[in-house]
Amino acid sequence: MSKTFKIAQAQVLVPASVDEAFEKAERFAKLAKEQGADVFCLPEMFCCPYETKQFPVYAQPDAGTMKTRAAAIAKKYGLVFSAGSFPESDEAGHVYNTAYVFGPGGSQLAKHRKMHLFDIDVKGGQAFRESDTLTPGDQITVFDTPFCKMGVLVCYDIRFPELSRLMALKGAQVLLLPGAYNMTTGPAHWELCHRGQAMFNQVFVCATSPARDLESSYHAWGHSMVVDPWGTVLSEMDEKEGLQITEIDLDRLSAVREQIPLLRQRRTDLYTLEEK
Repeated sequence: MSKTFKIAQAQVLVPASVDEAFEKAERFAKLAKEQGADVFCLPEMFCCPYETKQFPVYAQPDAGTMKTRAAAIAKKYGLVFSAGSFPESDEAGHVYNTAYVFGPGGSQLAKHRKMHLFDIDVKGGQAFRESDTLTPGDQITVFDTPFCKMGVLVCYDIRFPELSRLMALKGAQVLLLPGAYNMTTGPAHWELCHRGQAMFNQVFVCATSPARDLESSYHAWGHSMVVDPWGTVLSEMDEKEGLQITEIDLDRLSAVREQIPLLRQRRTDLYTLEEK
C-alpha cells in the first residue's frame, strides 16, 4: 500500500433535483481526478434537501439508481468514492441516512446507516428531529481500500466517542465523515469534534459538508476539513461551493502513535469497550 495518497472533498450546494446532484458530483469527480486525487468525498444528503419530510420522498432501495450512479462515477474515474449520504429505504418501509463507499472499479466497499439520529433542540438555536422519518443503523463500518483501512460514519455519529474508538481499534487509519452541521452547531462544535476524535484516536478525519445555501431551509456551516492524528487541521474550506484536495501521509500516523502510544496504553485491565 502507498504511504501517501490524496483525498478530494467536494463541498457542493445541494440542488432539489437528483439528476442535477449527480451531474454536479460527476463534474467534481472529473476535476478531482484531473488534479491527482485518489479518494473523492461528497457531503451528507448531497442529493436531497436536508428536511425530515423530504427523506422518505427521495428515498430509494439499496438497488436504486442513486447507488448505481454513484458506483458508475467511481468506476469511470478510478476513484475510491465516498458518496456522501442519501436516503435509503427497505422493504419494511424504514428510511435510513446511508453512506456508501465504492472502490476504483465500482464495487461497493462499505455501507453505513447513520447510527445516531440528529434529534436536538438548542435553546435560542436550532431544533431538528431526524427520528421523525429516519431509522438508525446498527453497524460499525470499517473497510479496506487500496491505501489503508478506513471507517465511515455520518455527521452526528462523530459526537459519540465510543464509535470512533471502536473504528480505530478495528484498524481504521482514516475516518470519512459526510456531515451537515448547521449555523448553531457548526461554529461551536464542527472543528472541535473532528480535531478531538482525530487526536484521541490518532487517525485522520476527513469531514465533508454541503456548501452554505441561505436560500434553502437548512443552512449548512460548510468548512469541510481534514485533520491529522495530532489534531492539526491540514486543510479547511470556507462556506462556499468548491473542491479541496489534501495529501494524506500515513507515516505521520505511525509517528504520532509511536510518540504518544494512546491505543497501547489503554487500561483494559480496568475498563473495556465492547461491541454490541
